[in-house]
Amino acid sequence: MAVQVHACLIGNWVNLNDDPECTIGENHASPSIWWEESAKIYSPFSRAKAHTMYEQDYVHIHYKGVDYRIHPMFIQIVKS
Repeated sequence: MAVQVHACLIGNWVNLNDDPECTIGENHASPSIWWEESAKIYSPFSRAKAHTMYEQDYVHIHYKGVDYRIHPMFIQIVKS
């Protein structure tokens, strides 16, 4: 079963698997490997500052030469 990882990047939904150079997360895994290896996101146990964007849950994505930091709600997984 093939896994496709889609993300909304600046208002456009893209299939991250379409870019062979795409990486996700701190380990710089391919989209499929990132999903298969527990889909880790940055999510602090405690926050030093309240009401700041810097300590919210997020995922680093490198797609088509551009780095993104997005909230995990903007990721969708499609299995076919």
